[in-house]
Amino acid sequence: MRSCWIFGGAPVSNDFSVNPPDDAYIIAADKGYLTVKQMGLTANIALGDFDSMSRDIPQDCEVISVSAEKDDTDTMLAVKIALTKGYTDITIVGALGGRLDHTFANIQTLAYIREHGGVGRIIGETDTVELLSRGSYNYPRKDDMYLSIFAYTPSATVTTTGTKYDITEYKLSNAFPLGVSNEIIEQECNLNVEDGRIIVIFSKK
Repeated sequence: MRSCWIFGGAPVSNDFSVNPPDDAYIIAADKGYLTVKQMGLTANIALGDFDSMSRDIPQDCEVISVSAEKDDTDTMLAVKIALTKGYTDITIVGALGGRLDHTFANIQTLAYIREHGGVGRIIGETDTVELLSRGSYNYPRKDDMYLSIFAYTPSATVTTTGTKYDITEYKLSNAFPLGVSNEIIEQECNLNVEDGRIIVIFSKK
């Protein structure tokens, strides 16, 4: 599966870094270009209106200038470019911890990736977020992380094994946060989504 890493403009600390695969295609969404440079990486494409960084217009990659007034967020535009180029494994960095409305929009963007045949995740300094549809998924034990599962659709039927609070064919509701702050206590957690869509969040303790 071809890998694309998208860097958004949410603030990250100077000591935060990620390691995309050597062959990953890198897209910087507006101020995400500064994060790319901060981490010592090189973008393939930088896109945005760049109003907030006029002195740092990218010179070392392809630049796509877009209007500040548009229907798509910069992150969504980057996702559409990635999918058009055939990248179906998409990791988004710099998309958590800034404005709450932007964070929520980025989580919705994960649903867009799913609906268009891809898989996506958001990686932050203290959290990772995935949106999953029907299927079986395995996660290794992470003693320093909480595992939270929420229904994204009105309801989702989920079974887990290997967690502190296992559930069996339980119908989660998006109107009640039952799945918050679980933990993986076995070597591996198996998570089965029988219907609906869920959001899976790993958060540092």
